[in-house]
Amino acid sequence: MKISRFLLCAASVIALNATARATTVIPPSFDQLVSQAQLIFQGTVTNVRSQWAGEGANRHIESYVTFHVEENLKGTQGESYVMRMYGGTVGEDSMGISDAPVFNVGDHDILFVENNGTQAIPLVGIMHGRFKLTRDSSGTEIVTKNEGQPVKRVERLGTVAEEGEAASTFEPPMTSDAFKTAVKTRLQQLK
Repeated sequence: MKISRFLLCAASVIALNATARATTVIPPSFDQLVSQAQLIFQGTVTNVRSQWAGEGANRHIESYVTFHVEENLKGTQGESYVMRMYGGTVGEDSMGISDAPVFNVGDHDILFVENNGTQAIPLVGIMHGRFKLTRDSSGTEIVTKNEGQPVKRVERLGTVAEEGEAASTFEPPMTSDAFKTAVKTRLQQLK
């Protein structure tokens, strides 16, 4: 009996590790972000609520992230939008997907949303579908990737050239206005 419990436990650990590795995502290109997204908008997080869902082996935590929508770039949603995501924290219990974005009240982002309500992380390319808006030392609003690296050119997103970009100090980060203009231009080209 103890051996079969041990084997079951070992099989569970192996399956969990295989699942964790499966979250590796190839960064999408800018064209893929724009074309795959059902909704693209700029907004600020106004609420994050996590709760238990499902029963038995399907019991998990999911979070509802509410955004105040400041600007619609693709699709139509009202002034408020709620995104359902796998993971979160309820009491002392936490669960999530490695590298998935974590949202906090006050975060200001441009989001590329797909399959909200049916996909574990409803962003194109998981963390690659979130672009944070922050202020640089001069007060200019700039665009960074989920991990904090500044975006310098949209045509480099998801490419090998992007990897070497971080070392380049000659190109300034994109402003939020330049980034949104690039999205709107690409959407016009797709029509």
